[in-house]
Amino acid sequence: MNAREIAVYALIDILEQQLYNNLTLKKIFNENKDITPQDRAFITELVNGTLRNIIYIDYVIDSFSNTKTKKMKPLILNIIRISVYQIIFMDKIPVSAICNEAVKFAKKKKFNGLSGFVNGVLRNIARNIHNIKLPDEQKQPVKFLATKYSYNEWVIEKWIAQFGYDETKNICEANSLAPKVSICVNTNKITKDNLKNILIREGMTVEEGKISNNSLYITKTKNIADSKAFKNGYFHIMDESSMALVEILEPRENDVIIDICSAPGGKSFYSSYMMKNSGKIFSRDIHQHKIDLMEDSIKRLDIKNINLQLKDGTKFYKEDEEIADKLILDVPCSGFGIVRKKPDIKYTKTREDIIELVSIQREILKSSYKYVKKGGILLYSTCTLFEEENLQNVKWFCENYGFQPCSINLSLNIQNIEKGYVTILPSMFNTDGFFIAKLKRIN
Repeated sequence: MNAREIAVYALIDILEQQLYNNLTLKKIFNENKDITPQDRAFITELVNGTLRNIIYIDYVIDSFSNTKTKKMKPLILNIIRISVYQIIFMDKIPVSAICNEAVKFAKKKKFNGLSGFVNGVLRNIARNIHNIKLPDEQKQPVKFLATKYSYNEWVIEKWIAQFGYDETKNICEANSLAPKVSICVNTNKITKDNLKNILIREGMTVEEGKISNNSLYITKTKNIADSKAFKNGYFHIMDESSMALVEILEPRENDVIIDICSAPGGKSFYSSYMMKNSGKIFSRDIHQHKIDLMEDSIKRLDIKNINLQLKDGTKFYKEDEEIADKLILDVPCSGFGIVRKKPDIKYTKTREDIIELVSIQREILKSSYKYVKKGGILLYSTCTLFEEENLQNVKWFCENYGFQPCSINLSLNIQNIEKGYVTILPSMFNTDGFFIAKLKRIN
């Protein structure tokens, strides 16, 4: 199969079986080691780009096809979808090549009778690319944003209620962009400047971070796992918003830290760097396979102060009561701050999921807060942007469990930072969206 065919089948698997996009692509690449770095990048772009824009793409198809998307066979529909994505968002590829590849694929799968239909729909869209009529932005603002940026309307309604229309539009625009790879420098092994020079010599393009002094952005990475700098443990992959979380926590040498929902481990790893491998970090997860992956990373990064524990965040362990100077609660959430990386979230999460997640988040808070010493710090965070999962949880928790917001020592010009919590919107720094609250135990 060529790259486009692989992308189509990946898309079908993700949509029909509700699989995670990142795990689906990882499985494909692991099973097909002969895929070139260029094709890996192309397949990833086709799958994730189409997923990010699928509601809009289907709207365009329905605008120019007599047969609507709901009545199309899955294979034909997804051939057309990835082709429309290329026509609209990858303008360096000639339309003739896109159409020819789509027709060839349809014929190859014995859809000879539909190959003309595929060709006709794609060429009609290509001819009318500048005549796509979206819902009226002034009269139907929710429908306009939901269609243009591919969200269910309930998400847009909630964001407009929280942030206003203009900021919601900014969030949607930022979330529609493919993310760059952000890395966290392992300062126990190398300086940032030295790592930067090594990465450049390896053929990568390197940019400075926007939030953290310890971050770099890298492109032209091919397969990062093949990088000598990666193998030598000079860095781990981590979004800058997550790095801000650790910097707000301010890990110090000889601290005892518990990281409740720690996988894939980035926050624990960065805390270890800041602690200079001293003290103790207890990194927990409920899944053994995630513990195993973290163990591999710990060995690669040469970390000495992390203890991995298979423990459930919703359960209280008496033996750990009041042992932690600092507690990290990066709780399971709806994930609407990371849809750049996991666009399938936009279509699989429901209003009902939010209610259920709030219940789980509060259960984890109730089960974990006693681990914090009197005067110690609990850092609550999510990678979502809904108030129910964020500030409402913090207010409920502080009112009932003897904690209060405390000052955040981070030089970011973000609203409410002086109140002990921050919401990092994707539109601010082109990072993941994150909510972070720093809370001190007073009783």
